[in-house]
Amino acid sequence: MTTRRDFFIMSALAFAASPALAQFTGPSEQGAQSSVQDALDARIGAYMTLEGYITHHLREDYYRFTDGMNEIRVEIPQTVFAGRPIGPNDRVRLRVEVDRGLIGRYLWVEALEIL
Repeated sequence: MTTRRDFFIMSALAFAASPALAQFTGPSEQGAQSSVQDALDARIGAYMTLEGYITHHLREDYYRFTDGMNEIRVEIPQTVFAGRPIGPNDRVRLRVEVDRGLIGRYLWVEALEIL
């Protein structure tokens, strides 16, 4: 037979095990706003945020990105595009990690936002 006390204890345990109900609404740390030149000079593994344009599809998941001053190769998985059509005239914000491959430095895109 369940008593009120048992019900209260079970309710308290269920509430404590549930995820937090609040959502943070302040600014987030996404990496400093950077330029392509900063990415070319950054250490491998650095995280940064860039704004600019995806200008060309190179092959598979690789594209050419420019901030208006310099260009760099970026790898954007199809899951990051999320089915959104993006053209060379659409300004985007990329959250990236600087990486190096066989043919040089590139940016691995973790998130893409259309501005």
